[in-house]
Amino acid sequence: MTPEQYDHWYASGRGRWIGETEFRLLSSELDCQPGDKVLDVGCGTGWFTRRIAGLPQSPSVTGVDIDGEALTYARGQDSDTCYLPANAAQLPFVDSSFDRVMSVTALCFVPEWPDALSEIIRVTRGRFVVGLLNRHSLLWRQKGRGRNQSAYQGAYWHTRRELRDVLISLPVIKRPFPNRDLASRGARDRPNA
Repeated sequence: MTPEQYDHWYASGRGRWIGETEFRLLSSELDCQPGDKVLDVGCGTGWFTRRIAGLPQSPSVTGVDIDGEALTYARGQDSDTCYLPANAAQLPFVDSSFDRVMSVTALCFVPEWPDALSEIIRVTRGRFVVGLLNRHSLLWRQKGRGRNQSAYQGAYWHTRRELRDVLISLPVIKRPFPNRDLASRGARDRPNA
Protein backbone atom coordinates (compact mmCIF):
# COMPACT_ATOMS: atom_id res chain seq x y z
CA MET A 1 0.00 0.00 0.00
CA THR A 2 1.39 3.40 -0.97
CA PRO A 3 1.29 6.41 1.36
CA GLU A 4 -1.32 7.97 -0.94
CA GLN A 5 -3.55 4.88 -0.72
CA TYR A 6 -3.17 4.74 3.05
CA ASP A 7 -4.00 8.42 3.54
CA HIS A 8 -6.90 8.32 1.08
CA TRP A 9 -8.49 5.44 3.02
CA TYR A 10 -9.46 8.11 5.59
CA ALA A 11 -11.68 9.70 2.91
CA SER A 12 -13.76 6.51 2.57
CA GLY A 13 -16.94 6.18 4.63
CA ARG A 14 -15.46 3.67 7.07
CA GLY A 15 -12.08 5.44 7.14
CA ARG A 16 -13.67 8.82 7.85
CA TRP A 17 -15.75 7.41 10.70
CA ILE A 18 -12.84 5.51 12.26
CA GLY A 19 -10.35 8.35 11.76
CA GLU A 20 -12.60 11.03 13.19
CA THR A 21 -13.60 8.82 16.14
CA GLU A 22 -9.96 8.05 16.92
CA PHE A 23 -9.00 11.71 16.47
CA ARG A 24 -11.68 12.92 18.90
CA LEU A 25 -10.47 10.45 21.53
CA LEU A 26 -6.81 11.23 20.83
CA SER A 27 -7.23 15.01 21.04
CA SER A 28 -9.38 14.71 24.17
CA GLU A 29 -6.81 12.53 25.97
CA LEU A 30 -3.83 14.63 24.82
CA ASP A 31 -5.54 17.75 26.14
CA CYS A 32 -3.19 20.10 24.27
CA GLN A 33 -2.71 23.55 25.77
CA PRO A 34 -1.66 26.74 23.94
CA GLY A 35 2.05 26.63 23.18
CA ASP A 36 2.44 22.87 23.72
CA LYS A 37 5.15 20.98 21.88
CA VAL A 38 3.73 17.70 20.56
CA LEU A 39 5.55 14.69 19.11
CA ASP A 40 3.85 12.09 16.89
CA VAL A 41 5.90 8.87 17.00
CA GLY A 42 5.37 6.78 13.89
CA CYS A 43 3.48 9.57 12.13
CA GLY A 44 3.43 7.79 8.77
CA THR A 45 1.54 9.94 6.27
CA GLY A 46 0.83 12.55 8.94
CA TRP A 47 -2.97 12.14 8.94
CA PHE A 48 -3.25 12.47 12.74
CA THR A 49 -0.26 14.83 12.91
CA ARG A 50 -1.96 17.35 10.63
CA ARG A 51 -5.16 17.26 12.65
CA ILE A 52 -3.40 17.79 15.97
CA ALA A 53 -1.41 20.67 14.43
CA GLY A 54 -4.71 22.22 13.31
CA LEU A 55 -6.26 22.33 16.79
CA PRO A 56 -7.37 25.78 18.05
CA GLN A 57 -4.62 25.59 20.72
CA SER A 58 -2.07 25.75 17.85
CA PRO A 59 0.41 23.26 19.26
CA SER A 60 3.84 22.99 17.67
CA VAL A 61 3.92 19.45 16.24
CA THR A 62 6.81 17.25 15.12
CA GLY A 63 6.22 13.93 13.37
CA VAL A 64 8.80 11.15 13.22
CA ASP A 65 8.84 7.89 11.25
CA ILE A 66 11.36 5.51 9.69
CA ASP A 67 9.45 5.33 6.38
CA GLY A 68 11.03 7.92 4.09
CA GLU A 69 8.29 7.58 1.46
CA ALA A 70 5.57 8.26 4.06
CA LEU A 71 7.52 11.26 5.40
CA THR A 72 7.88 12.70 1.90
CA TYR A 73 4.12 12.34 1.44
CA ALA A 74 3.45 13.94 4.85
CA ARG A 75 5.68 16.90 4.03
CA GLY A 76 3.81 17.34 0.74
CA GLN A 77 0.50 17.57 2.63
CA ASP A 78 1.74 19.90 5.39
CA SER A 79 4.77 22.13 4.92
CA ASP A 80 4.25 23.86 8.29
CA THR A 81 4.88 20.76 10.43
CA CYS A 82 8.35 19.33 11.01
CA TYR A 83 8.65 15.72 9.81
CA LEU A 84 11.88 13.90 10.69
CA PRO A 85 13.27 10.41 10.10
CA ALA A 86 13.66 8.59 13.43
CA ASN A 87 13.46 5.14 14.97
CA ALA A 88 10.76 4.95 17.66
CA ALA A 89 13.06 2.87 19.87
CA GLN A 90 15.85 5.49 19.68
CA LEU A 91 14.25 8.93 19.55
CA PRO A 92 16.76 11.72 18.78
CA PHE A 93 15.50 14.11 21.46
CA VAL A 94 16.66 14.99 24.96
CA ASP A 95 14.64 13.94 28.00
CA SER A 96 11.36 15.80 28.58
CA SER A 97 11.48 17.56 25.19
CA PHE A 98 7.71 17.48 24.54
CA ASP A 99 4.60 18.46 26.49
CA ARG A 100 2.54 15.78 24.74
CA VAL A 101 3.53 12.67 22.81
CA MET A 102 1.23 10.49 20.72
CA SER A 103 1.58 7.32 18.73
CA VAL A 104 -1.38 5.86 16.86
CA THR A 105 -0.97 2.16 15.89
CA ALA A 106 2.71 2.72 15.05
CA LEU A 107 4.11 0.64 17.93
CA CYS A 108 2.26 -2.36 16.48
CA PHE A 109 4.90 -2.35 13.74
CA VAL A 110 7.93 -1.85 16.00
CA PRO A 111 9.42 -5.21 17.06
CA GLU A 112 11.03 -3.58 20.13
CA TRP A 113 7.79 -1.81 21.12
CA PRO A 114 8.55 -1.83 24.88
CA ASP A 115 11.74 0.13 24.12
CA ALA A 116 9.75 2.53 21.95
CA LEU A 117 7.22 3.04 24.74
CA SER A 118 10.09 3.72 27.14
CA GLU A 119 11.44 6.33 24.69
CA ILE A 120 8.02 7.98 24.43
CA ILE A 121 7.94 8.32 28.21
CA ARG A 122 11.54 9.58 28.30
CA VAL A 123 10.85 12.48 25.92
CA THR A 124 7.48 13.36 27.50
CA ARG A 125 7.21 15.97 30.24
CA GLY A 126 3.41 15.89 30.28
CA ARG A 127 0.95 13.43 28.78
CA PHE A 128 1.29 10.68 26.24
CA VAL A 129 -1.34 8.74 24.34
CA VAL A 130 -0.68 5.44 22.61
CA GLY A 131 -3.12 3.68 20.30
CA LEU A 132 -2.49 -0.03 19.77
CA LEU A 133 -4.16 -2.84 17.88
CA ASN A 134 -6.05 -4.90 20.47
CA ARG A 135 -5.75 -8.67 20.19
CA HIS A 136 -9.18 -9.10 21.78
CA SER A 137 -11.01 -6.68 19.47
CA LEU A 138 -13.56 -7.26 16.74
CA LEU A 139 -11.01 -5.86 14.28
CA TRP A 140 -8.53 -8.59 15.26
CA ARG A 141 -11.22 -11.21 14.69
CA GLN A 142 -11.92 -9.77 11.24
CA LYS A 143 -8.45 -8.77 10.04
CA GLY A 144 -5.90 -10.27 12.43
CA ARG A 145 -5.77 -13.90 13.54
CA GLY A 146 -2.79 -14.59 11.34
CA ARG A 147 -4.40 -13.09 8.24
CA ASN A 148 -2.62 -9.73 8.58
CA GLN A 149 -4.32 -8.25 5.53
CA SER A 150 -3.35 -5.02 3.74
CA ALA A 151 -2.37 -2.26 6.18
CA TYR A 152 -2.21 -4.79 9.04
CA GLN A 153 0.40 -7.01 7.40
CA GLY A 154 3.18 -7.59 9.92
CA ALA A 155 1.29 -5.92 12.77
CA TYR A 156 1.56 -7.12 16.33
CA TRP A 157 -1.80 -7.21 18.13
CA HIS A 158 -1.30 -6.32 21.80
CA THR A 159 -3.15 -7.55 24.85
CA ARG A 160 -4.15 -5.30 27.70
CA ARG A 161 -1.99 -7.38 30.06
CA GLU A 162 1.12 -6.98 27.88
CA LEU A 163 0.71 -3.22 27.83
CA ARG A 164 0.00 -3.05 31.56
CA ASP A 165 3.08 -5.16 32.36
CA VAL A 166 5.33 -2.86 30.32
CA LEU A 167 3.78 0.31 31.77
CA ILE A 168 4.26 -0.97 35.32
CA SER A 169 8.00 -1.22 34.66
CA LEU A 170 8.24 2.37 33.39
CA PRO A 171 8.28 5.74 35.21
CA VAL A 172 4.64 6.74 34.80
CA ILE A 173 2.12 8.00 37.28
CA LYS A 174 0.09 5.06 38.48
CA ARG A 175 -3.52 5.66 37.47
CA PRO A 176 -6.28 3.19 36.72
CA PHE A 177 -5.81 1.84 33.25
CA PRO A 178 -8.72 3.19 31.18
CA ASN A 179 -10.90 0.69 29.37
CA ARG A 180 -10.27 2.21 25.94
CA ASP A 181 -8.44 1.35 22.77
CA LEU A 182 -6.39 4.54 23.11
CA ALA A 183 -5.06 4.94 26.65
CA SER A 184 -3.58 8.07 28.15
CA ARG A 185 -0.87 8.23 30.79
CA GLY A 186 1.11 11.08 32.27
CA ALA A 187 4.87 11.02 32.61
CA ARG A 188 6.09 10.84 36.21
CA ASP A 189 7.11 14.18 37.62
CA ARG A 190 10.77 14.80 36.95
CA PRO A 191 13.02 17.22 38.85
CA ASN A 192 13.69 19.32 35.73
CA ALA A 193 10.16 19.18 34.30
